[in-house]
Amino acid sequence: MKSLFPLIPYIKRYKKKLLTGFFFIILSVGANSLYPLVIGAAIDDLTSGIFRYSILTYALSGIGLVIFSGFFLFLIRQNIIVVSREIENDLRLDFFSHLQYMSRSFYNTRSTGDIMAHATNDISNVRNFVGPGIMYSMQTFTRTVMALVILFSINSSVTLFALIPLPFITFIVYKVGKLTFSRSRKVYEIFSEMTSKSQEVLSGIRVVKSYSRESHEISEFDKISYDYQKKNLKLAKVQSYSFPMMFLLTSLSIIIVIYFGGKRVMDGTMTIGNISSFIIYLGQLTWPMIAFGWIINLVQRAAPSMERLMNIMESKPDISDSGLTDMKIKFTDIKGDIEFKNVSFRYPLSNNYILKNINLKIRKGTTLGIIGHTGSGKSTLINLIPRIWDVTEGEILIDGTDIKKIPLKVLRESIGIVPQESFLFSDTIDKNISYSENTVSYEEVIKSSKISGLYKDVEGFPDKFSTVLGERGITLSGGQKQRTSIARAVYKKPKILILDDSLSAVDTNTEEEILNELKHVMNERTSIIISHRISTIKNANNIIVLGDSVIKESGTHNELVSLGGLYSDIYRKQLLEEEIKDY
Repeated sequence: MKSLFPLIPYIKRYKKKLLTGFFFIILSVGANSLYPLVIGAAIDDLTSGIFRYSILTYALSGIGLVIFSGFFLFLIRQNIIVVSREIENDLRLDFFSHLQYMSRSFYNTRSTGDIMAHATNDISNVRNFVGPGIMYSMQTFTRTVMALVILFSINSSVTLFALIPLPFITFIVYKVGKLTFSRSRKVYEIFSEMTSKSQEVLSGIRVVKSYSRESHEISEFDKISYDYQKKNLKLAKVQSYSFPMMFLLTSLSIIIVIYFGGKRVMDGTMTIGNISSFIIYLGQLTWPMIAFGWIINLVQRAAPSMERLMNIMESKPDISDSGLTDMKIKFTDIKGDIEFKNVSFRYPLSNNYILKNINLKIRKGTTLGIIGHTGSGKSTLINLIPRIWDVTEGEILIDGTDIKKIPLKVLRESIGIVPQESFLFSDTIDKNISYSENTVSYEEVIKSSKISGLYKDVEGFPDKFSTVLGERGITLSGGQKQRTSIARAVYKKPKILILDDSLSAVDTNTEEEILNELKHVMNERTSIIISHRISTIKNANNIIVLGDSVIKESGTHNELVSLGGLYSDIYRKQLLEEEIKDY
């Protein structure tokens, strides 16, 4: 139960509605508890032939009590079940909001399918406890107390005999619930695996099709799905035992009432109407007995679900604003001077340094080009600037201030990054470009798309900038996706612009056109360009060559070519490749 304590603040927000719901429970159950007495009195009058009230009065009273009870049952659900949906919404929003602020290392250790399973199954289990769990707990308690008081007032000895089988119903539901819990955990685990598999395959559908692996993936999914089916059937088998046993025990209670109650009727201490009332009350008590075991089952499901959710929601991001953060620094204060001071970095759980003793200055308004072999640390270097990762040793300064002292929101708003893998949302092109703002400025969208070389392509689409993209922008070519990402970064008007090999999917002519347009943008801000093509970075103010975790060479294009080192070697090879292509 301790696992459910974090729900208390959520429940307190809606305590008025919950108390109102409890008040309606008393009214609804109270009316329902009077109904058997009316039926019993009517039967006694019919049996004796002496009518205290007319049959119509009894009928209308019974109907009135049922309508009254049903009306307040509706109000109960309108309060308590609605509150459970509101708490579910609050919990889901808090869960999603927390995920937004988690660091990259968090997502490196958890699959998307697993997180989605938490957001669906676990939150649903918690909602079932907050809604039906609380509602039926209140109803069960109130109904049981009222029914027992009336039954004992009619005949205490028959009541005691009749109640003997009922606790066994709770025991059966409880035992079935325990088995249900253990088997439902296995169902949850395989459901998480199935979700991860489907998400992975659908995201990589292009790769699947290009390698003609549809049959293989269908076969793999079929194995998981069949396992999911088997575990669900095992769960259903356990649950199927409970209802026959409950009906058996309920019937046994009725037989006991008829037997012992019949004896009391014969000796004149009870009436046939009393027996009828007893049977109706036992029917009303059967559900509380079932509900009690079912509530325990709900708690058993909700507790571990809430524990799993809190394990995520209580986890802290590795990278966040520290106590040293100067919250007075605003976006307008960032100018764009960047300095690396003895920066070293290695990934968590790794002993190998990706970068070692990097010292580098990038002046405001200048462009830095970065080149190096695959795995030399180019992308890692630029990911340290917006604190996607924090440096292991040394420090990075922007305008002379350690980036750890700059508020994370201000830091990242000041930087526009076009990553190697362009990610686009399943939305319109204009909203993808204007993603950094809540409103779309079509003038800026058009301007940004012209700079990135995307405008002509979009004008050829039937819906132009209102064209809705598929998942991850699948309806666009690789080059179009890259240019859309560039347009998104330009639209943001960042103080620092970073292009991480973001022109690799376009041809050299298109690349030259985009770079010519970007010159005007880059003149106004600090720019960093990573590329495998020297043609992309040759006009940069400064170029560094990364290799073996360090800066191997540094200088302008002409200086590095004349140096005759690694850069010069790459340049000669690329010139030779171009000559072969032309030939």
